[in-house]
Amino acid sequence: MEYLVNMTTHVPEGTAEKAVDEVRAREAAHSRELADQGHLLRLWRPPLRPGEWRSLGLFAADDEGALEKVLASMPLRVWRTDEVTPLSQHSNDPGEAAKGGRAEFLTTFTVRIPEDTPDGAVEDREAREAARAKELAGEGHLERLWVLPGQGRALGLWRAEDPAEMETIVRSLPLDSWMTTEITPLTPHPSDPVVAAS
Repeated sequence: MEYLVNMTTHVPEGTAEKAVDEVRAREAAHSRELADQGHLLRLWRPPLRPGEWRSLGLFAADDEGALEKVLASMPLRVWRTDEVTPLSQHSNDPGEAAKGGRAEFLTTFTVRIPEDTPDGAVEDREAREAARAKELAGEGHLERLWVLPGQGRALGLWRAEDPAEMETIVRSLPLDSWMTTEITPLTPHPSDPVVAAS
């Protein structure tokens, strides 16, 4: 099973810089081990406020108990809090799509179908959404798609040239007028297994 983990680190005041550097070095080495074991799939940095230290990780584990063991094994866990979101397979997920050199974005979609919408109209729009997702995957824009906990929620991993193109891609989705969308730009994390493998 796959999980999105929002990891926020708070280094205690007065901690020596050398101690921080040592823990970070051990974290980077252990991240490579977790990637080799198939537990750490991706690692990103979302936009950060001044002084904020946060990463987003895509992990794989048999269940939440196994994931907790993986997260607890990471050296930065002594200063870190983790928010875990289980991810389920989405019918429009392209799987491992082709990688491109464009920027990455996470999207959180929440679909709310208007009341009194005929079933046929919903089925038509969902079929067009599936076809458009396949097109976008073929163009290298849609990398992964998961179902989030909660009604009508999904998480997507995308590639686009810039935020404006990402916005245009989202607006091209047939379900867009029924969705609220949160777009999070991502920057490479030095311990990301994909970056390390390049």
